[in-house]
Order: sequence, then structure tokens, then C-alpha cells
Amino acid sequence: MRLGELKPAEGSKKKAFRVGRGHGSGNGKTAGRGHKGQGSRSGGGSYPTFEGGQFPMYRRLPKRGFKCRNSKKIIHINVYNLDVFDDGALVDIGALKSKGLVSNPRDGVKILGNGEITKKLTVQVNYYSETAKQKIEAAGGKAEVV
Repeated sequence: MRLGELKPAEGSKKKAFRVGRGHGSGNGKTAGRGHKGQGSRSGGGSYPTFEGGQFPMYRRLPKRGFKCRNSKKIIHINVYNLDVFDDGALVDIGALKSKGLVSNPRDGVKILGNGEITKKLTVQVNYYSETAKQKIEAAGGKAEVV
């Protein structure tokens, strides 16, 4: 079988119904739009949420919540996750990406103090919790803010 030999399934293709082509077609003159009114005009018709002039649903329902446009999406990583790195390694966002700990750093990375760290690492990220900083420095490493 070749591309030129491909044909649609029998009965799947139907000829378009031509409206407004004279009285004899059975759908001439007003072309199925009826007489006068909004729906008969070109560009006329109502929008999808229109309810016939009734007070619309989106205005009847109460509005709730608030989404701050200035909020930041910060990725959190715990101290115990840093044990995948070799002793004495430099841990930055690029290194975290390469190890699969971070896929998209978004607005920054924060190290949290959950767990223990056994290796001496130089960590360079955006934010630290106080306990995370203490644990990294207690293990002989450095916690540097980028």
C-alpha cells in the first residue's frame, strides 16, 4: 500500500450541506436562520454563557479566594537528600538538576533541615532554614547564599 492509494473508510466522508442556494434546495432564502432577530444577523448570536437575559450563573455565585501575583514558588529539598553527592563536592542548582533532585528551580531552591548529613559539602542555593545551615556547617561544609 502506498500513500497515494489511501482512501477514507466507506461512509466516513459526507458532502457539506449547502445552505442559501435557492428555494429548490429546501434551505434557501433565510438559509436556516429564521426571520429577523439576533441569530439571523451576520456576526449575531449570543456568547456561550448567555442565559437569555437571566442573571448569569457566573454573577450569581460567590467569589472566593485570592491568588497573589507576587508570590514565589520555591523548591524545597531536605538535608538528607544531599548525601547523594561525593564528599567535598560543590552543590549548586546545576548539580541538583544533574542528580535529579530538582527539575525546574522556578524562583529558587531552599534547603530544609530534615534528616542528617554526613558529608562535607559546599552548598550554594538561594535559601536555607536555620537548622539546615547548622547541620551543613556541623558536618564541616559551607552554606553559601547565591
